[in-house]
Amino acid sequence: MKRTEENVINNNYDNYDSFDNFEKFFDLAPDLLCVAGYDGYLKRVNPAVSELLGYTKEELLSKPIDEFVYPDDRKSTSSARNELRKKISLFNFENRYITKSGAIVWLLWTSLPIESDKVVYAIAKNITYKKELEEERNIHLAELTKINHEFKQITYSTAHDIKSPVNNMLTVFELLDLSKITDSETLEFISILKFSTEGLKQMLSEYIAILNETNIINSHLEELNLNATLDEVLLSINSIINNSNAIINVDFSEFETISFNKGYLKSIFLNLLTNAIKYSKYDCVPIVSIYSKIVNGNKQLIISDNGIGFDMDKVKSKIFGLHQKFNDNIDSQGIGLYLVYNHITSLGGKIAVESKINEGAKFIITFKS
Repeated sequence: MKRTEENVINNNYDNYDSFDNFEKFFDLAPDLLCVAGYDGYLKRVNPAVSELLGYTKEELLSKPIDEFVYPDDRKSTSSARNELRKKISLFNFENRYITKSGAIVWLLWTSLPIESDKVVYAIAKNITYKKELEEERNIHLAELTKINHEFKQITYSTAHDIKSPVNNMLTVFELLDLSKITDSETLEFISILKFSTEGLKQMLSEYIAILNETNIINSHLEELNLNATLDEVLLSINSIINNSNAIINVDFSEFETISFNKGYLKSIFLNLLTNAIKYSKYDCVPIVSIYSKIVNGNKQLIISDNGIGFDMDKVKSKIFGLHQKFNDNIDSQGIGLYLVYNHITSLGGKIAVESKINEGAKFIITFKS
């Protein structure tokens, strides 16, 4: 008779106390191993769980699991538990737990439900260090982007502001009637001033040209295929899409290529796609539509979703601001939309948002012609 995976696990669960090797594996594993009941209580944990959370085995088994979960994560954890009860295995689920000392730890879960025994086999990895590094990296990246953008604005502004008085000085020299000036020393000084001013104008023009050229070089513009670039992003977040059952509709029939920076375009796709899934409504499967459109000769990329949306009257002026958060989602950093905005505007494009609460959001990106 063919043995199913569930039968094997059931047999192991019923008889695990008789297997010395399994006992050693369970007790010595560095990852957190748990057997949880459908009633919301832990039935068995390995020493790694007690070591990380700081609770004794008896304490962990005597209280509902939710009491150990970080309050802001209890809703998402409850939703994940409901999925398990529907016989849907859970992969790469992240949530936070509170240790006995009050510290917060991030755990990455893989869970397999066993319907016949009303239990869940789960294994978790401590990813706290990774999360802290990720948050620090995002903050530094956003700050560097902000500083770079502000520096470029100041540099351009300064160069252009200096050009105006320089041009005014040259105009004055042109208006001077040198025939009325008889003093040779004065004429020499005027000649030196004019020559220096013309040299300053030339230097400013060259400096601005260098800035423009450097900006183009740093942007690495290239002809990109939208489908190919999107496919790379979809592959990188394949598990997120599968776990959320998200539906991604794509139509690049109006135009398939765009001259843009590849890293920027991937970041735009990545941030807007993951946001659409992250901020989906609890009672709906996330549906994301991505399509190209040509409006008045301008190429546009549209990314829309059916998620929780925004109250545009409240957030319109700050939606792309750094560290702006508009909901209580634990993963919200207020960085993604800021980066998307800077990627687009730094290359001369524009981005607009149309949204209503619980009616999704539509991001309209207009590329530089």
